[in-house]
Amino acid sequence: MKIIGIPFASGSLGKNEGCEKAPELVVKRLRDISVNEDGNSISFDFLKVDVDKNNFDSTHKEIQRVSGDVYIGGDHSITYSSFSSLPGKNKGIIILDAHPDLEVGTKTPDHESYLRVLIEERKIPKENILLVGIRSVSKNELDFIKQNKIKCIYMKSIFENGIRETADDITELAINFSDIYLSIDIDVLDPAFAPGTGYCEPGGMNIRELLFLLQRIKKMRNLKRIDLVEINPDKDSNGITLSCGAKILSTFF
Repeated sequence: MKIIGIPFASGSLGKNEGCEKAPELVVKRLRDISVNEDGNSISFDFLKVDVDKNNFDSTHKEIQRVSGDVYIGGDHSITYSSFSSLPGKNKGIIILDAHPDLEVGTKTPDHESYLRVLIEERKIPKENILLVGIRSVSKNELDFIKQNKIKCIYMKSIFENGIRETADDITELAINFSDIYLSIDIDVLDPAFAPGTGYCEPGGMNIRELLFLLQRIKKMRNLKRIDLVEINPDKDSNGITLSCGAKILSTFF
């Protein structure tokens, strides 16, 4: 497996400074895991992208020049580039996040608007998007979701229907994609399990629920690329969020 580290926090617009430290620290924790829950050994190559914190466009170009299996941010704006560079005629994206990231932004995508930019630039069909774990939406974003019929599995529905049914719903949709891109924003977890992030949003998944989903998604043959974003070591408590990040990534070996 090839892991790409992207130490870039400028896309958070000053709201999650410190998340640029996550790639190396998550990888350090990952190296301490010898085998995952399936008994598979943890072995990987790690490459760090050169970023320019003052130049979004240059950084996005650098991200698109590399090719890997897993990308560790950094803020969620990195998904714009890592998804864009993934080949596939009918690729789709599954995003595990507390927020839909569909705000109106600038031409250069930031962590609150990257998904909207991908849609507006027609880099992904609207019907090939699935948002999971959403529990904090602005009026502007909700209008956009409704107008564009974007598929969302809200956290309220996950609690009501259960994690197994949620996993079934995700795989039923994603099986139709030629290539799956999976984006994991650490704030999909409840802050009790992942306090080290810029937006602590109560009412999220616990770590066992998330791991169950990931273990199901991992079995899909069309899963091609994964990212993990928004972990902020400066805001972490006893390193618990970093440990969650390493545990999450260990699932995919």
